[in-house]
Amino acid sequence: MRKLFLLLSCLVFIQFIFAQRENFTYNFYGFVRGDIYYNSRSNVEAVDGNFYLYPLDKAPDANGNDLNSNPNSSFYTFTTRFGLDMTGPNVGAAKTSAKVEVDLGGFNLANYLLRIRQAYVNLSWEKGSSLLLGQTWHPLFGDVMPDVLNLNTGSPFQPFNRSAQIRYQYKSNKVPFTGSAIYQLVYLSAGPNGKSEEYQKNGVLPELFAGVTYRDNGFLGGLGVEMISLKPRLRANMEDKIYKVDERVTSLSFMAQAQYKTDNLFLAGKTLLGSNQTHNAMLGGYGVSSIDNRTGEQKYTSSRHSTTWLNVVLGNKWKGSLFMGYAKNLGTTDKLVSPELFYGSGIDIDQLLSAAVSFSYNLPHWKAGIEYSATTAWYGDTDLSNGKVTNAQAVTNHRILGLLTYYF
Repeated sequence: MRKLFLLLSCLVFIQFIFAQRENFTYNFYGFVRGDIYYNSRSNVEAVDGNFYLYPLDKAPDANGNDLNSNPNSSFYTFTTRFGLDMTGPNVGAAKTSAKVEVDLGGFNLANYLLRIRQAYVNLSWEKGSSLLLGQTWHPLFGDVMPDVLNLNTGSPFQPFNRSAQIRYQYKSNKVPFTGSAIYQLVYLSAGPNGKSEEYQKNGVLPELFAGVTYRDNGFLGGLGVEMISLKPRLRANMEDKIYKVDERVTSLSFMAQAQYKTDNLFLAGKTLLGSNQTHNAMLGGYGVSSIDNRTGEQKYTSSRHSTTWLNVVLGNKWKGSLFMGYAKNLGTTDKLVSPELFYGSGIDIDQLLSAAVSFSYNLPHWKAGIEYSATTAWYGDTDLSNGKVTNAQAVTNHRILGLLTYYF
């Protein structure tokens, strides 16, 4: 608590000093958040369980008892957040602004460490163009996201990723165009060496996104396409000889999203035909489809998933929310060599279904709420001929979350 007080004091002092600079404005914001949760079984998760994804498969012991059927619970406050929005003097005809946003989620054991969430500068012109450079939300996360209490914000059905990028937007009437070149650092692709940024770095190419958005009288709709191209390896070992190899796996994903919002009603949904989306906290990956008998050079095929979520929220001060998400494994284009040469997240899941109901009480600076969710994953065996999952059996986790947030 003492560290938190000192940090707040420093941030307020810095804001006071900076506010004296001419032609600059500063807006300091943030919140203190506490999450208490209960799970009926062990799960695939991040941030020490606060970022919940889906239940783990059954793991029988010598007596046939499921090692993953143990419930768990905890209480955390490290999602507490601080941010600073800035505007500055123009650069030619461009207005300038910047954002720095951090939280305490970069923890190690009992130590809470500051972690950069967003850090970027933005140039905008009166004719509608803007150029952003820095770390912010991935464009597949986009302008449409569910209104839920869990920190995962609808993942793994909703893409979740903040990455460094160069983003250009052009606003033409009600239909702006967005183009982004995105680079990995925190949210990473899977591969032979686990999750790593090396696959994109060695592939040289940034992840690319292009999309359009339409806005009118509370309605928002958008379409987007994403391409990611990775180099899983640079060398291969074949019969005790090392060969330089030129391997690449390139994947395309397509997204459609929509929402409608009034003072007391929020309707939203997103659907994604995704390939190799592990860096966005979603199901998917890629596997080896063939191996050169002499050099060991490999070719790859991406795993495809159809993912959709819907969200309905009623109320303003008192809010009730219903969220439903569904993901289906559509397999791979080419056959696979081996299940051991298949890299990704949830690639042994045929279907994933989640439903969540939440109620919250909202004041200008306070939010208190409770959420119940049930998530079922159908685990099975990978069919090497098409990458689909067969002989699937269901496991379900029941999660209860309590939330209290103070905004400033």
